[in-house]
Amino acid sequence: MHPENAKSLAALPPLELLRSFEAAARTLSFTQAAAELFLTQSAVSRQIQQLEAAIGVPLFERRHRALALTEAGAVLQRAVVDSLERLRDATAHVRAAPALRQVAITSTPGFASFWLIPRLAHFTAAHPEVDVRVSATLDVLDLERNRLDLAVRFVPTNRGIGDALFEESVVPLCAPQLVEGGAHPLREPADLVHHTLLTIDLPQGQALDLDWEPWLTIMGMPELRMKNAVRYTLYTDAVNAALAGQGVVIGRLPLLQEFLQQGRLVAPFGQSASTRRGYYIETARRATQNADAQDFVRWLRAEADAALRAAT
Repeated sequence: MHPENAKSLAALPPLELLRSFEAAARTLSFTQAAAELFLTQSAVSRQIQQLEAAIGVPLFERRHRALALTEAGAVLQRAVVDSLERLRDATAHVRAAPALRQVAITSTPGFASFWLIPRLAHFTAAHPEVDVRVSATLDVLDLERNRLDLAVRFVPTNRGIGDALFEESVVPLCAPQLVEGGAHPLREPADLVHHTLLTIDLPQGQALDLDWEPWLTIMGMPELRMKNAVRYTLYTDAVNAALAGQGVVIGRLPLLQEFLQQGRLVAPFGQSASTRRGYYIETARRATQNADAQDFVRWLRAEADAALRAAT
């Protein structure tokens, strides 16, 4: 405790003296105050005398069979009543407030938007008393410093830390109307030359088709040729443009698997290619003391297993 705070507390009268004063000031009777506090009348009288001695001024006018507050007593009464009410309210609030149950997770925006959030209601329905905080960012957040319980990291499979959720594969995806009609329906990879590439804005010097390389390799294509390109800061925006029929995006699976199952996106050329990257659960040390965080990890694994079974 800071020395100045210790001095301030030492200057305060004992709480039991203030309680006796409040009762006597309210009832204007040492006898009634004593009955409320389960003390004798003489004990209350002595405590009031101790309080007056500590403060250095009289608090009551002692009349024949009656008490009256002095001006100093009235000032102290208002302060004591206000303070005791605040203490009662604060104590009731602290006693009644339940401990906050929370799970805090960080992931990439793509994982959060396309995989986690559509499924999150399954967890919250089973754990309605648990708050979930999602930090969706491309930054690699430090779990301890940012008070996070776990992260879903997107990393090369040979550098994965923690439990593996699933590996990633990629395949070109587009809206059904680009395959079914139009002047240049997508029937084979050569038809891409008539369509728009939807991609993210990569750092300077990196090719726009960098994410396509695994698929281009298995297809035996030396390069990607498309009519033009629209670049976005976020992968989620590129996918939304594909859903709107504005071009072709490299689809990350299983993140976009449900769009395929729903028929909102199609894979015109079929075969996907592994990127040798995957999603891994990293847990913080603090999560070992958080049973809800451990439940969340088990839930993530079960959802990932169910999604992989549905995709096969």
